[in-house]
Amino acid sequence: MPEARAGQDLAGGVQRLGGALGAAAAGAAVPSVLRQPGLVLTDHHFDVPLDHDDPAGEQIRVYAREVVAASRQHDELPWLVYLQGGPGFPAGRPVGRENWLDRALEDYRVLLLDQRGTGRSTPATRQTLPLRGTPAQQADYLAHFRADSIVRDCEHIRRQLLGDRPWTVLGQSFGGFCAVTYLSHAPEGLAEVLITGGLPGLGADADAVYRAAYPRMERKVLAHYARYPGDEAAARRIAAHLAEHEEVLADGTLLSVEAFQQLGILLGTGDGSHRLHYLLEDAFVGTVAGPRLSDAFGEQVAAILSHAHCPLYALLHEAIYAQDGTATHWAAERVRAEFPQFAADGGPGGRFLFTGETVHPWMLRTHPALRPLRHTAELLAERKGWTPLYDPEQLARNTVPVAAAVYHDDLYVDTAHSLRTARAIRGLRTWVTDEFEHDGLRAGGRTVLDRLLRLVRDEA
Repeated sequence: MPEARAGQDLAGGVQRLGGALGAAAAGAAVPSVLRQPGLVLTDHHFDVPLDHDDPAGEQIRVYAREVVAASRQHDELPWLVYLQGGPGFPAGRPVGRENWLDRALEDYRVLLLDQRGTGRSTPATRQTLPLRGTPAQQADYLAHFRADSIVRDCEHIRRQLLGDRPWTVLGQSFGGFCAVTYLSHAPEGLAEVLITGGLPGLGADADAVYRAAYPRMERKVLAHYARYPGDEAAARRIAAHLAEHEEVLADGTLLSVEAFQQLGILLGTGDGSHRLHYLLEDAFVGTVAGPRLSDAFGEQVAAILSHAHCPLYALLHEAIYAQDGTATHWAAERVRAEFPQFAADGGPGGRFLFTGETVHPWMLRTHPALRPLRHTAELLAERKGWTPLYDPEQLARNTVPVAAAVYHDDLYVDTAHSLRTARAIRGLRTWVTDEFEHDGLRAGGRTVLDRLLRLVRDEA
């Protein structure tokens, strides 16, 4: 009971602290206009309801950065809001007219949104979530951080910036999931929708998502070994070493064999296979205690596996697939048992397989940014009552122009699920390509965005 009482005391002051915390994270919410070569950047801070069904209740802060070409700063331009992948990642920080942004600025005034809980928005991390109170109170708070709340934030912001005018949405990965939620529940706010690697399975629960994912992971790993034949032996050597020695990385991450397997997340990007190869090829260094993993290897691995900057990714990852009221109950871990070839010891097939975009309960022990949130994560995994994120009937009568890039054999989003969804959204045009991996918007941003714009405008 003392813990519960302490949680109540903390929660009693959280509305006051939340505002102060948001202001601190936003640099005291002082609007600023900055310039980079070719760009004008303007800060925006918005107070939005934590629960949009209770608009008079607690408010949190959402940050967004307006970006416009310097030569068009005073022009009347349509707006494009960018929704980042994740969940739990802020929008990118622009450095000049790079990548897809360069193409977007030819036509739009761009708004880079730090989705609630990320970046300069009111943060949700191991440092800030205890202000909410007990783990149960933290879980209740985070239940408001899914795509439906993000879309309602967007509508709140759109009305403040544009009034009744609609805007264009560009959604990357999870941002595309949010865009489909937007089409389902607030299509009146949309002029066009552009989606890259982010068409969700409308009816696919977390179990179905991971049953489709593990075979893709295996294909990606075997393709990597075909490209770099020596890498399986290198990976086996590292795994054998980790099975016998405790390796704690500089950031406090316990590098277990299972955690090492998660480096397979690299294989979903265009350059990821090459990055994984270079990481594996010089992992060991000789020491007085014999061969150990080098500090250089450990530093790179820690950067890849860290959740310090994105704890919501782990806390809410399976919840983004929950829609039927049932708990996700650590779906990736449960479904992994159906694929014994992914066992840490190589399984019956004798191959060492990396995994991909999965979250497991043991991460609450191995990852320092997640350890303090262990009970909160467990409560979210067992939470029931998740409501639908998509409206198939509304999508079937959609009138908003939509175009989507679907990446062939995408590691992170199942291609078959995406194509079924594409057929379910009236008027949606697809570009299915194997020219890019899931990070096509980063790797070939101008090409990808230009193709989607031509599709959505019936120019291609």
